[in-house]
Amino acid sequence: MKGVFLDLASLAEQDLDLEAFGEALSEWRTFPATTGPQRLHHIADAEVVVTNKVVLDEPILRAAPELRLICLTATGYNNVAVDVARDLGIVVSNVVAYATDSVAQHVFALMLAHHTSLFEYTGAVRKGMWSDSPQFCLLDYPVRELRGMTLGIVGFGELGQGVARIAEAFGMQVLVSQRPDGPEQPGRTPFVEVLKRSDVISLHVPLLDNTYHLIDEKALQLMKPDALLINTARGAVVDNQALANALRTGEIGGAAVDVLDVEPPPPDHVLLADDIPHLIVTPHSAWAGRTARQNVVDETVENIHAFIAGRPRNRVA
Repeated sequence: MKGVFLDLASLAEQDLDLEAFGEALSEWRTFPATTGPQRLHHIADAEVVVTNKVVLDEPILRAAPELRLICLTATGYNNVAVDVARDLGIVVSNVVAYATDSVAQHVFALMLAHHTSLFEYTGAVRKGMWSDSPQFCLLDYPVRELRGMTLGIVGFGELGQGVARIAEAFGMQVLVSQRPDGPEQPGRTPFVEVLKRSDVISLHVPLLDNTYHLIDEKALQLMKPDALLINTARGAVVDNQALANALRTGEIGGAAVDVLDVEPPPPDHVLLADDIPHLIVTPHSAWAGRTARQNVVDETVENIHAFIAGRPRNRVA
């Protein structure tokens, strides 16, 4: 079988072991990246396509008659027309549970940076404020302990559960949201109540029709005025313009996002403006631990082996 990897550079492959890819199929072509106009040429006669974020829409899928398997090197699959793939008999498999430790660690890095005013104090030291201080320490910015805070988790799959375990170790109270507009579930709290009660809200839902702009102007208005919103899910789960407005007006206490609704973002993206207070933006790097990226490689190879054996795994189509 012939395979192609459309965007290998998205895994920062320099420190990864990729030998298993070569052993999985008889022929491989790899590209560091694939632009829209290059997609069909790069896919050519491939039977297996591996991609992270390259969009495989209906026209591309219908123009690739040899294609039998799409392997996503991510959990999200909104970049693939899965319904069309299903109609065409193309199997689509993703990878799951590969970056739990990396993402959960990043969530708490963001949470701790905000609540300890980490960047503010680092900036103050660099400006000489500590050297000029009349006392041994600086106390110009607020520092809050996580113990006793309420963490609302929206999306309680692998990642949400990983975050919850760490939160409990910090002494936080955890509220797990029901599916918005979904039925009541034991041990779950209505979404609106989670918004109202939480000191920190962490998002871990996929981007679907019912999660697009889940956190909108109305949701932000329901949050506590000192609440922190963390998004390591998908950028469009949050209305980015509404979030910028809420931060500028002090409607919520802060936000820390690892994802934006356009990636890579244009320089004038609404959340990259330099006048937005209490905002931390990281470049979709929560998943990027070395072990997590190697897990992606290993799981993708397993998906290929399983497909060849007639037992596809991790199927989303």
